[in-house]
Amino acid sequence: MHELAVTESILEIALRHAREAHATTVTDLHLVIGELSTIVDESVQFYWGFVAEGTPAAGATLHFRRVPGQLACQTCGHTYSPREALTCPVCDSQDVRVVAGEEFYLEAIDVSTAIPEQW
Repeated sequence: MHELAVTESILEIALRHAREAHATTVTDLHLVIGELSTIVDESVQFYWGFVAEGTPAAGATLHFRRVPGQLACQTCGHTYSPREALTCPVCDSQDVRVVAGEEFYLEAIDVSTAIPEQW
């Protein structure tokens, strides 16, 4: 359920930047989400239709880019995927840290400054 609050935050950020750019419409949002984050793309997409309704971002397309998880061993320096193991596959150390995969940010916002034509 935290995706609702996250989606509302994405909308607030997009609208703020659109206002600063004097844009009339937000057309696309490019989100980067780490594989190890708890954000579910489908939930954000689902909530987007509701939270963006009636705003300049209504109908904007969400683009999701997933960043694979990566762990680094603090003992030997080996970097590997957590799908391989949680302990280091080279030296069996448990002293590891996440170096990629926890990301969650709005990478880019595409806007239009054109006034939509009336039918």
